Order: sequence, then structure tokens, then C-alpha cells
Amino acid sequence: MKQLWPIRILFLALCVMAGYAISQVGEEFVNIPHSGVFGMLMGFGFGGLLIALDEMLKGFSLRAFSAITFGLMLGTLVALLLDRSGLFEHVPDPQRWLVRLGLFLSFGYIGMILAMRSNKEDFSLIIPYVRFSPQNKPDKLLLLDTSVIIDGRIADLIGTHVLEGMVVVPRFVLREIQQVADSGDAIKRGRGRRGLEMLNRIQRNSDIEVRIHDGDFPDEKDVDSKLIRLARNLNARLFTNDFNLAKVASFQKVDCINIHEVAKCLKAILLPGEVLQLKIVREGKDKGQGVGYLPDGTMVVVNNGQSRIGEQVEVEVQTLLQTGAGIIVFADLRAAAPV
Repeated sequence: MKQLWPIRILFLALCVMAGYAISQVGEEFVNIPHSGVFGMLMGFGFGGLLIALDEMLKGFSLRAFSAITFGLMLGTLVALLLDRSGLFEHVPDPQRWLVRLGLFLSFGYIGMILAMRSNKEDFSLIIPYVRFSPQNKPDKLLLLDTSVIIDGRIADLIGTHVLEGMVVVPRFVLREIQQVADSGDAIKRGRGRRGLEMLNRIQRNSDIEVRIHDGDFPDEKDVDSKLIRLARNLNARLFTNDFNLAKVASFQKVDCINIHEVAKCLKAILLPGEVLQLKIVREGKDKGQGVGYLPDGTMVVVNNGQSRIGEQVEVEVQTLLQTGAGIIVFADLRAAAPV
């Protein structure tokens, strides 16, 4: 992140000054020609190495670091118990340090790997009856994927206070939206820019907090798998428009909401005999039919409406047909009231 670079530059300057100071007081450096320059280079190299290491670990979360530390401690404890168990008493002293080195390296590595692969439920088995949870965490975390951000309806739901909590946008999702916005295809570019506009709109809402999450999972190749793992780790509710992602998340017991399913539930229920106002925009499949659409996108097939294409008409609902894509309404033109 850009705000870290001033701290890094200050740290590098301190390392250079420390290297120079050591070169002026250390007995092994005093007699070396240009010892000050040599000390500054050593300090610069040390600081640069740490900054490079920091840059490589930028996707490494505090949870992963704590898990690795715990796994290393557990592996070291097991290696220490084996070393003192008496199994290697007859190993000659010159080779004993090799046995110890092999034990600590092997069990330390195994402990770190097992800790990284574990989740919080596994740790509750190791430390029973103890669960740590921050007292100031928000009641709800709303994790957004790329499709639901570009769609934009999530911004309306948040703006009307239907959804409340903290909005979490992973950095890898933000990168994906930026890549779409920079696409050479005009349609994709427009979708990406719409996604960025929706994010700005959500961020401008003073009633809700928006956080960019830097966590990543380098071992996962696709964004969907990363989203599911992040939702599980954060105990967040995942919002998406991707049917397949919603099904996979549900299968893995991750709380997931498909906005398309929510929209279906919110559609108005029409009954035969109801009167609607709509504009007929095109002809229907059968002869004489016209087709119009309600504000929520529901298609209305109007019998004998072909001659009224382009006009705003009043129709009366006759029947409803449920299809895989939604509900199709069949209606008749309503006779004009006599003057």
C-alpha cells in the first residue's frame, strides 16, 4: 500500500545511519578504508532485504502468521519430547546434533503446514472450551463478489437499509473489476466502470462502513474459491449473482445470498383480472400478439396487441405461466371505457 512507503523509507534511512554508526565504533571496521561507506552499504542492504521480504509477504495475514507460529511451537515441543525420550541415547555425540537438527526441522515444518491447513474449529479441539472472539466486531460482515458489485442492486439494498453491517471488498475482487474496466472490449469496459461507480456509491454512504480486505490465498487459483475461503474465515455472508458460486458456497456450508433469488421473491404477485399499464414494444411469437415489460422485467404477452406496438395501453391479466427464466404474463387489451 502507498501509505506504507514513507515508513519504509524512514526505516531504510535509520538502517543506513545505524550501519554508519556501527562502522565508526566497531573495532573490526575502524581500520578498513572507507569504513563509513561500507557501513552505510551494509545498513542499506539489510533494510532493503527486510523491505523486500515485507513486499513478498503483503498477502500474508496476521491469522496465517499466528497459525504458523503456533504450529512451529507445537512441532518444536514434539521434537523436544522425542529428543529427550531416550530413543537416541546410543547415537554418538558427533552425530547427535544431526539427529536433533533433523527432528526440529521435520516436526517444525509439519507443525506449520498442519496449522496453515486448519481452521478455527480445529484449534478449539486443541484448546477445549476456549473460544476467542473480539468484543467490538460488527454484527454482520457483507462480503461482495465481482458480479454483485457490477450488477449494482446491492447499492440500492444498502442505501435503503435493507442490509446493514460492514461491507467487505477483497482486494483480489477489486483487481478483477479494474481488469474488466481496462478491457479492450467496450461492453466489458462499461461493466467494469459501472462496478467502480457502484463501489464509490456504496463508499459515499455514511451509514455503512466499507473495508478493503488484503487477505489472499495464493494456493487457490480462481476467485470463487478465494471468496468461499475468505467468507468462511471471516464468518461473513457472501453476496453474489453467480448461480454456480452460490451453489458451491451452500454445499460448503458458507452463508451465501444470490441477489437474483432475492429479486424473484420481491416481484409483485399478479392475479387474473388485475389491470396493468404498459407499453407494447414488439410483436409476439404468435400472430397478433404484442409484448411489453413491467418495471421489474416481467414479460407480458398481450393478445391482439400487435397493432398497438409503441403505444401505452391498459391490459387485463388472464393467466400466468411459470418458466425456468421467470413468470410470463398473458393479458388481453382492455376495452376503452365509453365516453
